Amino acid sequence: MKVAVLSESSADEAAIRILVNGILGRDTEATSDLPLRSRGWPSVIRVFPTVLKYLHYRTDADALVVVVDSDDSPIHEPSHETGGANVDCRLCQLRSVATSEIKKLRPTGRDLLKIALGLAVPAIEAWYQCGLDPHVNEATWSRRLQSEPITYTRRTLKQAVYGTERPTIGIEEACAIKAATRLANDFSLIEQLFPNGFVPLARAIKGW
Repeated sequence: MKVAVLSESSADEAAIRILVNGILGRDTEATSDLPLRSRGWPSVIRVFPTVLKYLHYRTDADALVVVVDSDDSPIHEPSHETGGANVDCRLCQLRSVATSEIKKLRPTGRDLLKIALGLAVPAIEAWYQCGLDPHVNEATWSRRLQSEPITYTRRTLKQAVYGTERPTIGIEEACAIKAATRLANDFSLIEQLFPNGFVPLARAIKGW
């Protein structure tokens, strides 16, 4: 199965592929390099339509996985599924773009691209810390968004994962791969602690 991965850094894309393989229970094949490189949320949401078109018309990719950080934006919630999307929720925004762009795609004689979207709360480093720091989870960050004091910030998450607030891309990739490999052995805890950002991703991938 050929799967493209789009995220906020190449290090995170390497880790996400490991998670995807773990969820599927088999290795996936990477597609050729995407035409635009994404770095940060603004870039991802901007290039997402272009990436969809590129994969649909110019590659034989079977699926696309997109994961972004929530930062200080709203956490995705079940109410966004039943009561209408939250325009400030990044997962809702990605879903809206995907739905709109897929409707515009012309048939190419093969199956429509499968898509799985995830939201790392507040950043993918929180996923990497899953099982290592019991305070790091979506519920705790939700209290932070309500101005309650908690034990970590996005900056301290980076320090905890990489050993520095300004890691090189090499350090980022090594740490991200190590964390993803550990998590891929058992998804039960990350599904419990990150139910609104990781579980929708895993559910979509399992549906393939």
